[in-house]
Amino acid sequence: MDIDKLVKMNILIDFYGELLTEKQKQVMHLYYNEDYSLSEISENLNISRQAVYDNLKRSEKILKSYEEKLKLVEKFEEKNAYIEQIYTGLVEIENEIISKQCSECVPKIKKIKEICRELLK
Repeated sequence: MDIDKLVKMNILIDFYGELLTEKQKQVMHLYYNEDYSLSEISENLNISRQAVYDNLKRSEKILKSYEEKLKLVEKFEEKNAYIEQIYTGLVEIENEIISKQCSECVPKIKKIKEICRELLK
């Protein structure tokens, strides 16, 4: 399985998995988290391999649809990018304070404040 798809689906499951039916959650968990094959899932859940495949495809489509509408993953990733910028800015300020080059600190502090405002939106 493509590693990018695996990561993306696991993120979507983390965000929206509780909105799936119990059977859909089971199939998604076994396939994406436990790395079961369609046949293994079929045997475990006592359903046909085709039913497992159909369930997976339908569940994937549902999760992608939720993200298209709600954009929770996109917003989460944006906020994480802002947090990374804040962290980097603070490290730079700390290093400048340590080396006593504080004249550069004020603009960096203002930039961090702007990022914080964006996070609070």
